[in-house]
Amino acid sequence: MERAKDILNGSWLWRALMALCAWCGGQWENSTVVQWFLHPRGWNRGASESSVFYRLWSWVRWALCRIYEALRLDKLFAGSVFTRTWFWCMMPVVLAPIFPTMAVLGMAAVGYCSLLLGLVRDKNRPLAWAPINRYVILYAAVYLAGTMFSVNLDTSLEPGLLSVAFILFTVVLYNAVTNRSQLDTLLAFMVTAAAAVSVYGILQYFFRWGYQSAAWVDSDMFSSISFRVASTLGNPNMLGQYLILMIPIGGAKLLSAKDWFSRVFYFGCCGVMCACMLLTFSRGAWLGLLFAGAAFVVLLNPRLMLLIPVALTALWFVLPDTVINRFASIGNLSDASTSYRVYIWMGTLAMLKNYWLCGIGPGPDAFNMVYPAYSYNGISAPHSHNLFLQIVCDAGIAALAVFVILLFVYFRMMCIAIGKEHDWSSRVHQIAFTSGVFGFMVQAMTDYSFYNYRVLFLFWTYLALGALCTRRRRLPEGRLLA
Repeated sequence: MERAKDILNGSWLWRALMALCAWCGGQWENSTVVQWFLHPRGWNRGASESSVFYRLWSWVRWALCRIYEALRLDKLFAGSVFTRTWFWCMMPVVLAPIFPTMAVLGMAAVGYCSLLLGLVRDKNRPLAWAPINRYVILYAAVYLAGTMFSVNLDTSLEPGLLSVAFILFTVVLYNAVTNRSQLDTLLAFMVTAAAAVSVYGILQYFFRWGYQSAAWVDSDMFSSISFRVASTLGNPNMLGQYLILMIPIGGAKLLSAKDWFSRVFYFGCCGVMCACMLLTFSRGAWLGLLFAGAAFVVLLNPRLMLLIPVALTALWFVLPDTVINRFASIGNLSDASTSYRVYIWMGTLAMLKNYWLCGIGPGPDAFNMVYPAYSYNGISAPHSHNLFLQIVCDAGIAALAVFVILLFVYFRMMCIAIGKEHDWSSRVHQIAFTSGVFGFMVQAMTDYSFYNYRVLFLFWTYLALGALCTRRRRLPEGRLLA
C-alpha cells in the first residue's frame, strides 16, 4: 500500500489531477449556493415551538398531565416495563421486514403509548427537536386531508390512516432514542435482521420457495431468469428497496467497527445483502444501489470518484451475463415491464390533469375507480409505479410539495452534519443515511416505494435515525434501558 502511494505521489499526472480536484472542490465549497445550503437560517427550537402543531400538542399534553395526576397513576407505572420507550420502539423497527403489517402497527402503537406515558409522567421532559419534524407532521396532516377527500372514502380510510400512523412514528422514534448506546444497538439489530432476511432470500432462490408472478419477468426477453427473490417482503422490487436502505448502514457499521469480530460479522452481513440484492433481479433497485454507493463514496472522500469508473468496469467482468443483460435492458421499451410502466405513467399524468389538486385518495381501490378511464392500451395497475406521481394521486399536489421540501431539508441537515463532523464513526453513519435515502429516491422513480406498508414504515424510521445520527457524537453514552 505504501509503495502504491509513493508511485502515485511521484506521478506528474496524478499530482496534476489531485491539484485540479482540490481547486474544483475549493471553488464548489466556497460558492454562494453551497454556502447558503450549508448555513440555513431559522433552524432552531424556538422556530419549531412557535408552530401550530406544537401549541396543539402543548394543550393536549397539559390535559393529559392533569388526568394522570388526578387518577394518581404514579405508583401504578413506577418501574413498569411500559416506560422503556426505546425497547418498544426498537421492536417494530427491527422486526418490520419479518412480521406482518398489522403486527408492526400493533408494536408501533405500543411505542406511541410508551412515549406518551413518559411525556405525561415527566412534565419537564421536552420533545426532542429536529429540522425535519415539522415537515413530517405537516406531510402526515396533508395526507390525512387527502384521505378524507378520497373518491372512495370507505376503501381509502384504512390505508390512509395506516400510512399516517407509520409516518408520525418518525417523531416517536426520534424521541425514544436518548443515548448513543441505544442508537448503535438499534442499528446493529437492523443490520442483523436485514442479513437474516437476505439469507432467507438466498435460500429461497436455491430451493425455489415462495410465490412467483409471471408479471415479474419478461420470459421472452429474459429466458434465463426463472426465479426472482422476494424473501419476507412479498415482492422482489420491495425487497430491493429495503436493501437499498440497509446496505449503507451495514457499510457504515463495517467501516466504524473497532475489532476484528465486528469487522468480519458486518462484512458477512454486507456480503449476503448484496448477494440477495442481485437475486432480486430488480433493475430499479440495482440502479438505486449504484447511486447510493456512488454518493457514499463521494461523501466519504471526493477523490475516490476517480475509482468509480474502475469499479464499474470490474463489475462488468465479474458479474454473470444474466445480471449484465438484465441491467443493460434498462430503458429498453421492447421489454414488457418497461413499456408497462411507461404506459401507466402516461395514463396517470392524463388522470392527474383533472385530479391534481386533492388527488383521488390512497389505496388501490380508489386508484382503480378513476385510472381505467385514462389508461393507455387498456393496461390495469394498482398504482402509478412512481412514488412522486402516486403521492399526487393519493393526496394532491400539496402533499408532493411538502414531501419534496422534506427531502430537501433532510439532505440539507445531513450535509451540514457531515461537513461539521470530526468523529469518524458518526460521520460514516451520517453518510450512510444520506446515501441510502438518495438511492431509495432513485428507485422510487421506477416504482411506488410505499406500496408495501412495511417499506413505507422503514423509510420514515430511516429519516428519524438519520436525524439522530446528526447528533450522535453529542448524545450521552447512557444505558440501553435508561
